[in-house]
Amino acid sequence: MIAVVDLGFGNLNSVRWALERLRAEVLVTSDPAVLRESSGIVLPGVGHFGAAADRLAESGLGPVLRERAGAVPILGICLGMQLLFDWSEEGGEGLGLLPGAVRRMGYTGLPLPHTGWNAVDVRPDAGFLAAAGSGEAYFVHSYAVDPEDGTHIAAYTEYGERFPSAVRSGLIAGVQFHPERSGAYGRRVLAAYLGEVKACSKSSRPSTSRLDASSA
Repeated sequence: MIAVVDLGFGNLNSVRWALERLRAEVLVTSDPAVLRESSGIVLPGVGHFGAAADRLAESGLGPVLRERAGAVPILGICLGMQLLFDWSEEGGEGLGLLPGAVRRMGYTGLPLPHTGWNAVDVRPDAGFLAAAGSGEAYFVHSYAVDPEDGTHIAAYTEYGERFPSAVRSGLIAGVQFHPERSGAYGRRVLAAYLGEVKACSKSSRPSTSRLDASSA
């Protein structure tokens, strides 16, 4: 079962429907106990980083996500990807699953938020994301992640500046774009994630809160 984390932000039903179209069993939840029993976790989100970070702390979901980070595949989407990191210039502390910050874009003079379709250039060593390959995806955001470890960058996109549009380290992954709104390419990304969940469920993985680059 895939748990879609409900922080009270974002298009949760769109994410759920996109996964269900790929024949996944999905539950939208804010219950830490459900996350502990899930075979995969999707963390979507839109809006303000600080508000989402506060919700993670108040709900008790943050510690559970850290606990499960080395046990099952976690996929962050848009704000959910940003929450995987340590902190944001928008305010607030993230989960700290990947070292780095989230920084405001826009120094090239292009309008924000960055809204629309752009190419996602996936690195060949990006694990299950490499299986989905490169493609065109739909973005809505004003901030981009700045990983401390460059090996965690799984894909890049150009919008006046080159920014990481996907990250991965071990069982932790994130995409800045919205796969649930990205047509055939988005379906490939989600199908590749579900393939990772299936593969992981057949094997035993050690649990750790932060994975080093050697597991990427």
